[in-house]
Amino acid sequence: MGCFLSVPIFDRLADPRLLADLAVAAEEAGWDGFFVWDHVQYRAPVESVTDPWTAMAAIGHATSAVRFGPMVTPLPRRRPQVLARQVVALDRLSGGRFVLGAGLGLDQSGRELSAFGEETDDRTRARMLDEFLELLDRFLSGERFTHTGEFYRAEDVRFLPTPVNGRIPIWLAARHPYQRPLRRAARHDGAVVIDLDHPDQLAETAENLARYGAGPDFTLVKYGPPGTDPRPWMDAGCNYWGVFFDPFTTTPDRVRSVIAEGPPLP
Repeated sequence: MGCFLSVPIFDRLADPRLLADLAVAAEEAGWDGFFVWDHVQYRAPVESVTDPWTAMAAIGHATSAVRFGPMVTPLPRRRPQVLARQVVALDRLSGGRFVLGAGLGLDQSGRELSAFGEETDDRTRARMLDEFLELLDRFLSGERFTHTGEFYRAEDVRFLPTPVNGRIPIWLAARHPYQRPLRRAARHDGAVVIDLDHPDQLAETAENLARYGAGPDFTLVKYGPPGTDPRPWMDAGCNYWGVFFDPFTTTPDRVRSVIAEGPPLP
């Protein structure tokens, strides 16, 4: 079990140095993880956005114990070979503490797909995500390979170094009650499930993940706003609880006050 913070990277929080300082404070206060959002722009009234990958490098260098990563990065708008290099660099920088949260992304969060000519069809992005994950596994394996797929190509390549622990945990976003994202997540290390209104829905989700092959070490993530009691969700199968901050109203002082209160579970 663990408790983490999920921090937006907008406006007054759009500063990698500040985010690194907050991560250090979270580590000192006993939090298990410090995750940041991944967006290139966001809907109004947000104006300023920082680069989460630069911020994560600062976080990984400044801390020594907390897990960190993007919560989550939309893989279909990334290049597999670039992301593979980035995740291993962050993993090795931090001694194996990096976690890759990943998903389809959505255009409604600020036209960050349509504004830049990215793919907006959900089914197409789902196929892109599946192929991306397959290709990423091969990049991270350290083996030489060739891949020719529907969306991506890699010809006679081998990527070294490999991750500190041989692989990088991958947690995949899923939206209740859709099952295909759960099947995808069950093939990896964790699921970040949204649109759950009641713990009974999470318990059903946990049962489905087990049916699809999720193992005993699988991480089932649920989060809520500050002050939410995580215990009913933990009883329903959540084993990693996150505190989620409002992207429009949260200030650095608000994040600091939640950090200082400490994680809601020991």
